[in-house]
Amino acid sequence: MRGPGPRPEPMSSSVARPDCCGGLGNIDFRQADLCVMTRLLGYVDISDPRFVAAVLAITFNPLFWNVVARWEQKTRKLSRAFRSPYLACYSLGCAILLLNFLRSHCFTQAMLSQPKMESLDNPVAYCVGLALLGVGTVFVLSSFFALGFTGTFLGDYFGILKEARVTTFPFNLLDNPMYWGSTANYLGWAIMHASPAGLLLTVVVALIYVVAVLYEEPFTAEIYRQKASQSHKRS
Repeated sequence: MRGPGPRPEPMSSSVARPDCCGGLGNIDFRQADLCVMTRLLGYVDISDPRFVAAVLAITFNPLFWNVVARWEQKTRKLSRAFRSPYLACYSLGCAILLLNFLRSHCFTQAMLSQPKMESLDNPVAYCVGLALLGVGTVFVLSSFFALGFTGTFLGDYFGILKEARVTTFPFNLLDNPMYWGSTANYLGWAIMHASPAGLLLTVVVALIYVVAVLYEEPFTAEIYRQKASQSHKRS
């Protein structure tokens, strides 16, 4: 609400006065982002062992599966040890699932050990978080059903390739829907718990997935490029 003062000049005036805030052009959005991060950090004890454990779990998981998958692709030692690329892929997939359960547990414990943000502790925010959790779950599950177990858990590194890259839902909406669905799950979970620690950890999840995509995408594209080249030569 405006306080008492002179009325603004008509729109037809040749010179317009700035409004009370100086106009949107005078807002420093970098400072605004910094204020948001500063406020979040004011709620979060990043030295808390449970928070550190969550960060380590979030960071370790993609590192683990990428290192193991690249090693398998180069040496085929897992396939030889299990006497089947399928058994080797299933074993790695189960290990990844267990690590993901551990990551989610560490994430939740880190949230519960730190204070809530009052502005998020209300029914509207809870419903928004629940909606994000629902959308994220749809993306994760639909990705899994579209790819299958071996497609989800790095089967292409074991030589288990599909005829072509999947382009059906949800891959027709966005790239890497499983990663971004997982990120939406964590974001929704954090909002439902009104947790600044959870929001900060969700940022870590998103950043780690961005790095993972940058690392994985060129390699996966090259695998299918080689497959297409070989199929073309045969035909």
